[in-house]
Amino acid sequence: MSSPLWTLDEIAAATGARVGSACTPVSGASIDTRTLEPGDLYFAIRGDVHDGHDFVPAALEKGAAGAVVSEEKAPGFEDADRLIVVPDVLEAMRQLGRAARRRSNAKIVAITGSVGKTGTKEAMRLALSRQGATHASVASYNNHWGVPLTLARMPRESAFGVFEIGMNHAHEILPLTGMVRPHVAVITTVEPVHIEFFPSLWGIADAKGEIFSGLEPGGTAVINRDNAYFERMKAHAFASNAGRVVTFGEHEASDIRAERIIVKPDQSIVEARVFGVPLTYRIGTPGRHIALNSLSVLAASHALGADLALVALSFADLKPPVGRGERTMLSIGDGEALLIDESYNANPASVRAALANLGAVELNRQARRLAVLGDMKELGSEGPGLHEGLADVIEANGIDLLFAAGPLMAHLVEKLPKAKVAAQAETSAELVDAVCAAIRPGDAVMVKGSLSMKMALVVKALKERYGAGHAASALKG
Repeated sequence: MSSPLWTLDEIAAATGARVGSACTPVSGASIDTRTLEPGDLYFAIRGDVHDGHDFVPAALEKGAAGAVVSEEKAPGFEDADRLIVVPDVLEAMRQLGRAARRRSNAKIVAITGSVGKTGTKEAMRLALSRQGATHASVASYNNHWGVPLTLARMPRESAFGVFEIGMNHAHEILPLTGMVRPHVAVITTVEPVHIEFFPSLWGIADAKGEIFSGLEPGGTAVINRDNAYFERMKAHAFASNAGRVVTFGEHEASDIRAERIIVKPDQSIVEARVFGVPLTYRIGTPGRHIALNSLSVLAASHALGADLALVALSFADLKPPVGRGERTMLSIGDGEALLIDESYNANPASVRAALANLGAVELNRQARRLAVLGDMKELGSEGPGLHEGLADVIEANGIDLLFAAGPLMAHLVEKLPKAKVAAQAETSAELVDAVCAAIRPGDAVMVKGSLSMKMALVVKALKERYGAGHAASALKG
């Protein structure tokens, strides 16, 4: 029988909690009763919408090892012997996360960036898992509760840990990287994301540069050499405990340099040089941005002392997750259409990349490329202009029809020929019928927008109406 993730004594020592007599050793950690597994420790944290204390009975009924609750709320529960009582639940989760980091001998990587964090994290997880037990953030658990939860879940025997760290405002990364204490910290890029909350892109670069403050002494900072704010990020690295800076990109001075990137409908080929040594590899998903971010995975892996040949081989098995480029074939009449699900979130850089990927899909002569786009949020006063700026990308990538949701997308609609605009609405729900009616055999449709636009409703409707068929690589012409 494997050892528990946490013993009750360890939990008490880390958090100073009062542990109920009927609590059992812990095999996992959860803040969501919908995904809680028997043996998980349930943290009843207060969210923006719900108070986790309201779901404690459900957690215990599902077999939680115990429920971490606040002193204030504890008297309201009948199963007092199954409670772990603390002054503040979120702080207790942070304390357990810090304890996990203290006991771990794993080599730790932390990843941030305006775009590409989750995809790079997944590529890093895939690469390192071929070389040792690897623990990594699930989904996009990269904020003030996601990072400590991921730490608290880290098994003591992990050889590697991969953590995604995000932010919406300045100074949000500082406490998170301080908990993670990475040996390697990566910034994928700096782009106008959450620009509404910053005076300029310089401010975003500074906020991303905070990740280096948590580096272990002598650690490695990995920075995108192509980015306009490279020098700013490098300055943050040299002001930290970093022992070295490793750069990646297409810039001729990059340590890990892409000399040639070939984007095909269902894959990407990269010809690179790693500190001058040639390396060619295939990535099992298309996208120039994915190819460039793979260079950062090579850089971080090199810094950890991993086998780069195995890392490069692992890229062939990289597949895009749901909402981040997942490809599905839909059954339309006697034929099929390709659905590219990019619905998880959106910003100017990621929308441009998604449109480029749609443009790279090979189609039959009569088939069309359909883009279903929702507003990109948190762009402040630059929002209208950044939406208008997508018109050139739509033209350049041969997009035949646009379905637009939201008031900001109206600025893009005004810049396009009327024949290209199939439908315009305030919400994604209002586009569902139009998209479902328009799609024809052989078409390729891509759906993307900020999370609050709920573009996944369109994806769900297409899958339900036309069947969530097999995973797709591409439609061949």
